Amino acid sequence: MTENMIDGDFEKISLADYTESAYLNYAMYVINDRALPHIGDGLKPVQRRIVYAMSELRLGADAKYVKSARTIGDVLGKFHPHGDSACYEAMVLMAQSFSYRYPLVDGQGNWGSPDDPKSYAAMRYTESKLTGYSEVLLGELKQGTVDWTPNFDGTLAEPLNLPARVPNILLNGGSGIAVGMATDILPHNLNEVVSACIRLLDNPRSTLNDIMEHVQGPDFPTGAEIISSSEDIRQLYETGRGAVRARAVYSREDGDIVITALPFQVSGTKILEQIAGQMQAKKLPMVVDLRDESDHECPTRIVVVPKSNRVDADQLMAHLFATTDLERTHRVNFNMIGIDGKPRVRPLLELLNEWLKFRTDTVLRRLQFRLDKILSRLHILDGLMIAYLNIDEVIKIVRTEDKPKQALIKKFNLSDLQADAILDLRLRQLARLEETRIAGEQDELNAERVDLEKTIKSKARLKTLIKKELMEDAETYGDDRVCEIVVRDDAQAFAEKDLISTESVTVVLSQKGWIRAAKGHEVNPEDLSYRSGDGFLQALPGRSNQDAIFFDSTGRAYTGAMHTLPSARGQGEPLTGRFNPPDGAFYTGVVLGEKDTRFVLSSDAGYGFIGRLEDMVTKNKAGKSVLSVPKGGVVNQPALLVDEKHDYIAAFSNEGRLLIFPVADLPSLGRGKGVKIMNIPKARVESREEFMAYVRVFSEVDTLVVQSGKRTLNLKIDDLEHYRGERARRGLKLPRGFQKVDGVLVEKGD
Repeated sequence: MTENMIDGDFEKISLADYTESAYLNYAMYVINDRALPHIGDGLKPVQRRIVYAMSELRLGADAKYVKSARTIGDVLGKFHPHGDSACYEAMVLMAQSFSYRYPLVDGQGNWGSPDDPKSYAAMRYTESKLTGYSEVLLGELKQGTVDWTPNFDGTLAEPLNLPARVPNILLNGGSGIAVGMATDILPHNLNEVVSACIRLLDNPRSTLNDIMEHVQGPDFPTGAEIISSSEDIRQLYETGRGAVRARAVYSREDGDIVITALPFQVSGTKILEQIAGQMQAKKLPMVVDLRDESDHECPTRIVVVPKSNRVDADQLMAHLFATTDLERTHRVNFNMIGIDGKPRVRPLLELLNEWLKFRTDTVLRRLQFRLDKILSRLHILDGLMIAYLNIDEVIKIVRTEDKPKQALIKKFNLSDLQADAILDLRLRQLARLEETRIAGEQDELNAERVDLEKTIKSKARLKTLIKKELMEDAETYGDDRVCEIVVRDDAQAFAEKDLISTESVTVVLSQKGWIRAAKGHEVNPEDLSYRSGDGFLQALPGRSNQDAIFFDSTGRAYTGAMHTLPSARGQGEPLTGRFNPPDGAFYTGVVLGEKDTRFVLSSDAGYGFIGRLEDMVTKNKAGKSVLSVPKGGVVNQPALLVDEKHDYIAAFSNEGRLLIFPVADLPSLGRGKGVKIMNIPKARVESREEFMAYVRVFSEVDTLVVQSGKRTLNLKIDDLEHYRGERARRGLKLPRGFQKVDGVLVEKGD
């Protein structure tokens, strides 16, 4: 059934049609009469009714404070039959200097605090009146500038909108949720917005770039810093949608970090709870105390006490920005009801142009209203002047005629208004001086009439008038920008390893791939106990907040946090429990250092390259392929590189061959097979007859200690001259007795 049908006294419609119509009516009511502000005055209906009701109660800026319950009672009883708590909350919002950039209500009593905006007292306790700024919304209300509509019971009239003299829609902003749409308009600075309006009046073809020379960005009443890029701000003004990032302001005082401004609508108590929670969870070991020193003089003063002066305050605050509400992203959605009564998202340029059209129409209506009043008064004055010029005859008609009004009209060709004005004259107004007064008033009104008519007919004069009034309001209510717009780096939270103490540790890797960490660097790893069949492979000194990179025989690298390694008091734990290496792979070495630390990576097939530690890091338990190993080859222990320009590489084969060449001959790569370090036949590598057993990096002052069985051979730089050659050569044999190399150590020189 799709068409309405009449059945007796009932109308039948389909359920689909009924629900669609009912929901659409409800949606339009919520959008137009509750949630979205009007572009003209920037107010929602409840806000407009509160301001209007207070003006009707004569609660102007120069009036005495009146109980808020009186105002709310008038609003509910006359204009807004909804819940008193919701209506009072809307009134409170307009009184909070930390919520509104330019408050409309001047409150006395407890109206909440930035810490807890909803901690305000009940309306029976607080008192209120309008602020001086509200005059820019109400000043022209009774001058024929707006349309009026009956209130909910038809006994009173209320304005459809207020004749705002400034773009309040941008100045105080607002937020709301309707059916299928929402609005989020951030507050702006009055001086900047007025300056942009004047720019548009002077040059209607101004572009967004021109306007943004005046409007830098939102200006929150609570201060803080706006750290969004100029491109992001331009994007939101260009589309009417976007986001703005705000960050707290802090400074250093006697080693303490003092937070003096919070982002818009952020509670200081919540910030304290968030920081204290991290301290209790031991995620802020560098902070020893947290204090709230906020008071009436300093509404925001949160003191963070670092552990010592060595704590990097900027790095600590960057962590807090990333993990607390000290940095917040505010949505922007310039959705509002336009002059045509329809809701739509408007870019900044369109918004200002439409508001200027609203303001132009308002001023024209005000001027026309005043002109009509002047013309009406001049009409009456013309009649009075006729009466004074013929005073004796007028008195005679009034005394003798039964119907003096009609007689006056007929005798002097007067209108009803003129005749009534003559008959309403008092005897004392018949003095001779009254004629002079009327002539003077006529001259004044005629001069004003001429000026009004010129302004109404001239677009240039009208623009000049609007500009003049805008500048006057800016001079009266404008102020400097509160929020500074700055460029800041993105906040970065501390990594887990940054939150642990930096102690000296020694990492010990066994031949079977068992790992442990001993405190300090004065540890002899060969004295530690090992499992049966296992033994010492490698030990490196490091710090507890570093990562350890482990290499397996296939060239894959695995990353483990140092502070998670087991203590050296036991025998450690197998790396196979932490990582998932390929079948048959075994661990051959470990490296430590900063992310730009360099190592010589090589396989015993004779290939290698210089790699950086940051290229080896991975979170994957299956590791990361760094070094490609030829068939039959195995990864050697990585060798630390200190001076790439002056160090040398010593490559030893298992058959006792040695090749020396400069480190500079080896390329730096992120991953791969590398280049040939030592020339070993492929077949001999695959059969494991010959391979490059050791690669060491040394300087001219170091000594190479070659081990073969129980014998050792010390080689200094002069002794090594014989073994120097070009990279990728076979190398020369070591002296007799060292044809089998069991180990090579580098003893550092002075």
